[in-house]
Amino acid sequence: QVQLVESGGDLVQPGGSLRLSCAASGRIFDGYVMAWYRQAPGKQRELVASITPIKKTAYADAVKGRFTISRDNVKKTVYLQMNSLKPEDTAVYYCHTESRDVPYWGQGTQVPVSS
Repeated sequence: QVQLVESGGDLVQPGGSLRLSCAASGRIFDGYVMAWYRQAPGKQRELVASITPIKKTAYADAVKGRFTISRDNVKKTVYLQMNSLKPEDTAVYYCHTESRDVPYWGQGTQVPVSS
């Protein structure tokens, strides 16, 4: 059984930084694309960043230059380093992967950006 567990969400002031972690368990990770999504109140869930097994990355325009996704294949963990946070980054952040057309999601971690 695949399980994704996020951590690291916290209240942060505008301009601050935060690092999210997503630990994967089960027969998944090394050969799979990992991604972070977010869902702000009243909005649809959106893709924030993704990373392939060979660590090729992609980012949403809204976070380019501020967020960095990375992965540790030994620890089966994917990270999202978020810098220069803005109030519009406020959302629940979700870890995601997919295996054989089956999507897997974590439970989400809240990131409120406010002074």
